[in-house]
Amino acid sequence: MISCFHAARTFLSPYGGSLDRKGVDVNANHTSFVQHYLNKAISLLSCNILDGTDGDSFDLETLEEPFFSKKISVLIDVLSRYRLEENMKCIVFVKRIIVARVVAHILQNLKCLDFWKCESLVGCHSGLKNMSRNKMGSIIEKFSSGQVNLLVATSVGEEGLDIQTCCLVVRFDLPETVSSFIQSRGRARMTKSKYVFLLERGNQSQEKLVDDYIAGESIMNKEINLRTSNDLFDSLEENIYRVNNTGASISTACSVSLLHRYCDNLPRDMFFIPSPAFFFIDDVEGIVCRLILPPNAAFRQMCGQPCPSKDEAKRDACLKACIKLHKLGALTDFLLPGSGSKKIKVSTTNISESNKAEDEGLREELHEMLFPAVLRPSRCKLDCSLNLHFYYIEFIPIPADRRYQMFGLFVINPLPKEAEKLDVELHLAHARIVKAGIKYLGMIAFDKEEMMLTHNFQEMYLKILLDRSEFTSSYVMLGNDAALQINSTFYLLLPIKQKFYGDKFMIDWPTVKRCLSSPLFQDPTDLSPNDSYSPNEPLKLLDGTYSKADVIGSLVFTPHNNLFFFVDVIKDEVNAKSKFKFNGATYEEHFKERFDIKLSHPEQPLLKAKQLFNLRNLLHNRLQESRESEGRELVEHFVELPPELCSLKITGFSKDMGSSLSLLPSLMCRLENLLVAIELKDVMLSSFPEASQISASGILEALTTERCLERISLERFEVLGDAFLKYVVGRHNFISYEGLDEGQLTRRRSAIVNNSNLYELAIRRNLQVYIRDQQFEPTQFFALGRPCKVVCNPDTEVSLHQKNIDPDRRENCNLRCTKSHHWLHSKTIADVVEALLGAFIVECGFKAAFAFLHWMGIKVDFKDSALYRVLDASSTNLSLMNYINIAELEELIGYKFKHKGLLLQAFVHPSFNKHSGGCYQRMEFLGDAVLEYLMTSYLYSTYPDLKPGQITDLKSLAVNNNSFAYVAVKKSIHKYLIKDSNHLTAAVNTFENYVNLSNSEKNLSEEPACPKVLGDIVESCVGAVLLDSGFDLNHVWKLMLMLLRPVLSFSDMHINPMRELRELCQCNGFELGLPEPLKANGEYHVKVEVNINSKTISCTAANRNSKDARKLAAQEALSKLKNYGYKHRSKSLEEILRSARKKESELIGYDEEPIKVEADISVEMKNLQISEEMDANFFSQNREESFTGRSETSIQSTGGDNKGDKNDADNGRNIQPKVVMQNDRLPRGATDISNMKEYHGDMVHKTARSFLYEFCAANYWKRPKFELCKDEGPSHLRKFTCKVIVQIMGTSATLLECYSDPKLQKKAAQEHAAQGALWCLKQLGYLPKDEVRI
Repeated sequence: MISCFHAARTFLSPYGGSLDRKGVDVNANHTSFVQHYLNKAISLLSCNILDGTDGDSFDLETLEEPFFSKKISVLIDVLSRYRLEENMKCIVFVKRIIVARVVAHILQNLKCLDFWKCESLVGCHSGLKNMSRNKMGSIIEKFSSGQVNLLVATSVGEEGLDIQTCCLVVRFDLPETVSSFIQSRGRARMTKSKYVFLLERGNQSQEKLVDDYIAGESIMNKEINLRTSNDLFDSLEENIYRVNNTGASISTACSVSLLHRYCDNLPRDMFFIPSPAFFFIDDVEGIVCRLILPPNAAFRQMCGQPCPSKDEAKRDACLKACIKLHKLGALTDFLLPGSGSKKIKVSTTNISESNKAEDEGLREELHEMLFPAVLRPSRCKLDCSLNLHFYYIEFIPIPADRRYQMFGLFVINPLPKEAEKLDVELHLAHARIVKAGIKYLGMIAFDKEEMMLTHNFQEMYLKILLDRSEFTSSYVMLGNDAALQINSTFYLLLPIKQKFYGDKFMIDWPTVKRCLSSPLFQDPTDLSPNDSYSPNEPLKLLDGTYSKADVIGSLVFTPHNNLFFFVDVIKDEVNAKSKFKFNGATYEEHFKERFDIKLSHPEQPLLKAKQLFNLRNLLHNRLQESRESEGRELVEHFVELPPELCSLKITGFSKDMGSSLSLLPSLMCRLENLLVAIELKDVMLSSFPEASQISASGILEALTTERCLERISLERFEVLGDAFLKYVVGRHNFISYEGLDEGQLTRRRSAIVNNSNLYELAIRRNLQVYIRDQQFEPTQFFALGRPCKVVCNPDTEVSLHQKNIDPDRRENCNLRCTKSHHWLHSKTIADVVEALLGAFIVECGFKAAFAFLHWMGIKVDFKDSALYRVLDASSTNLSLMNYINIAELEELIGYKFKHKGLLLQAFVHPSFNKHSGGCYQRMEFLGDAVLEYLMTSYLYSTYPDLKPGQITDLKSLAVNNNSFAYVAVKKSIHKYLIKDSNHLTAAVNTFENYVNLSNSEKNLSEEPACPKVLGDIVESCVGAVLLDSGFDLNHVWKLMLMLLRPVLSFSDMHINPMRELRELCQCNGFELGLPEPLKANGEYHVKVEVNINSKTISCTAANRNSKDARKLAAQEALSKLKNYGYKHRSKSLEEILRSARKKESELIGYDEEPIKVEADISVEMKNLQISEEMDANFFSQNREESFTGRSETSIQSTGGDNKGDKNDADNGRNIQPKVVMQNDRLPRGATDISNMKEYHGDMVHKTARSFLYEFCAANYWKRPKFELCKDEGPSHLRKFTCKVIVQIMGTSATLLECYSDPKLQKKAAQEHAAQGALWCLKQLGYLPKDEVRI
């Protein structure tokens, strides 16, 4: 409406008018009429109809023609009348899609009808204007919930959709059939519902049509009411399959549609559309339907029971197929296509709950941070004697040109042995490093007086380090909380000494007592300084006269600049009259000029002093920063101070002691974190013994995030753990859920490995309390003598830790409370799970990693028998032996298969369905998972210094479909692809021709679209090797290194243009715009916009794939930006890789014993059969207990006898051993028959003709053709000779013709010819000789 308003105004403008009349001879009368019309339209469109200001008194006559049709006006009037009724819902039926969309748009924009929340509903198979299934489902759900109460629908709303009944149904267009009338009217089944026709006034044909509809409805109602016999229903036999725990059921009536829906949900590409096929066979007892499913379905074939008609046979076969699909997990317990929840219960959180949106990863929650229990002793008082454990703290400076006072750590409880392995590098300025560790030296007894001294001493140095403002006064009180009970942390850090080298260490009590005897801690006394000074007298300081011995090695305060200094020595040869080293003036003149201070005793020697430091986080890695500076500072910085400007604060508090104290807070932070990691290790060790193999330092690295800004970080572990988790979960799903297709396997794996699920599992194990996610802040360092004063309890928690949208602007974001609360992203908690997994892999191997996953609640183990089933099932692909040269392909990939069917299946595209086996898609899923882990292991071990983001970038360059496609062509693997699509063949040939061009020729050619199948077969080939080797990763590792050698060189790196563009825009501060793609003529048109100082660079591209189109547009934008001179400020990945340290690659962590796989697994399958029979017997004896917590199923019949075979609803596994090739030869006594066990025991019940039909259908051959060859003899003794023609499909088609003997009946002649054909097939090896018993 608004657009119409603006259009009318445009045409009335001088520009609009001139454009309209350009080149056209328009007379004045016509121009006047046009202007009158447009003025009238503007008047109408600008009135209060759009505003709805007088909606209740809205006049229908205002909407007069030709601006509104009468029909739309009447519709608006009808909707206006009913809009005030409570809980009103309405459906307006129209014929055409465009009408539905236009009418819905008009009703949405009329504010006088703002009560109606309108949407249009059209079909999903309606051409370019269609609607997706998801969109349809969303609209119907909104209509059911009341968010939408008006639908403008085409005939799609009449039936087949779950639309609730409504109060008002309006036929905007008349129904075309009685069925359409009845179905649309059925939407108005409520008691007070209204059904409205919009008829053209005076149109008798429309009135007659409506009368006929109503009369027809009356006749049908009368017929139904007068019906008294139920005979017609006695012959209807309908089987129903019901899932007891959900109540879902399916009958033969709807089984066909469900099966089509299942096929519609199977993975597809532009060369293959999955759909079922039906073959009908005339049997003695009736018509049998053989259902053939697509190659990527859970199984391939299903036979129904003999039925009187084809439709009944089809429905019966479909019902049996649906039952089997549910048993295999391909249908959910609600009998819908899904990820499969029937067969094995997921040992994680509910999949539907855990599969949340990506923004969940940004969610922050407040969590308590654990403090080590060993430093939280039981309650005791300070004013008593204690025996403490003594740990020597060792400092090793690099370079060794600094002196550090020796210190000891004293604790009540002994630290774990592993804590003594503490090895931390403390990073000072200018690339200086101090390595620190601890060593246990035994027990030391403290009496009551000594405990008070140590408490006061620790309180003293913590105050001077962190709260030094108190020391500017003349008196500081210590020990006022000495009677405080120890109810938080307790440890002492005290100076120690050796009397002689090699002696035992002891506490330096003289230094402790000397510091505590400083005048600052005594009652203040007034000291008056003398006016004169002589060299033999003590020094005159600002606050009194002190001996030189008291001043040396003490801490002084200079009020003129409010700073503290350590006094190192007294420079007797230098006084205030000496020359200042910078400007040539004397020290006396310097202080007068700089600070306006006139020295009273310039003759006194100056003090050589070093300024008191500010505590810093020494765990932060400053090596990188220092490399850019001038190098290490080898000389300490001192200043000269006149004594009379200094106030003595602490005697005996030397520079060396201060240097040590500057290290201790950072050291204790790392020790506390290590103790927390040891606690987590102990928790895990109590659950699984494999945890003893991992080091506490490895656990600590996995618990430390990048935000801590330390040299250790979880990110490298997390990259490895993420890839491993996807592999083992994908492997478990592949083996355990044989009925799931590739898409279902991917969704099921995602539901387990996604961040939401990992977060829930971590919370269950309370992992969040161990995580370290904040950098150490020295001002938040609390210990005995400096307790935390921010008391956190349920009443103050909310006010102390307020949550804002922007974490960087959050007040008190670094506030540490008594419970050590901190904000954690849920994604961070999930990342820690993957990082811990990566730590187990690196330090312990696969076995310990499996134990950790089991402890977390992620099931990844499976029985060997599950693999044997997969190997056994692969023999159905042996019928394809003639399609490719197996020996040649094995030589190409460097691996000899024991089970050739796996290799054959790995190269079957789903477009090829002329066999009874599967396709490559499931193996591709498995190969993709294992390749991702192997590639991550390769990069992790080869480039130990690369950052995790760089590893991810390199992995994305190597493990992608395009690079694999190049490998397939270069290695000629693509030539073995088995397919049945001319379009796919053409696409593969086009891409192959491009790859084989020279670089100069490629530059002149446009790169064609890469067929996804080329990369897929590389992955499926790897998956086949993995299965055939019994999950021996050593074989797969060698195969990967051989196949991907060109890729692993990274000589031709092409980073995703979209990512490169984002990074370039971020580092230069450009605004990047990505409008939504537009689809036209089967292509997506994508635009990329870069805003540079109000100037926009716009690039567009079109492609059948929206992601490819966006890449092309981004590549063009990158080229333009680089031409303008904009470049990345940091090094490119290629430059980083060129200078990175490189080691020999290794397969990290693999210590798993591969499953023993032989070419002949008949023994294993026989043992499996015996085991399953025993389980079945036990199950039948304990039926009630076995079904606890599982979903039960049953088959019910609504009438007649149920003739279903008891094996029709089995679990889809045939446990009889199939024939498998061994060393390119068949086992003794075996026949090369891929379908041998499909017919075991069936031949005695079928005619030869029926069996021949069925056999050809099973092998995807053409239907046998029977012909009458000869008709001879007298009329009363006619004899007929028939022949049957069987076309044997394969690499080269074979035509088999068999003739019958003369028979008295045509059917007998056909039967005899069929017997001959079966005999020939037996001799040719297509049928087992012991099964053809006609």
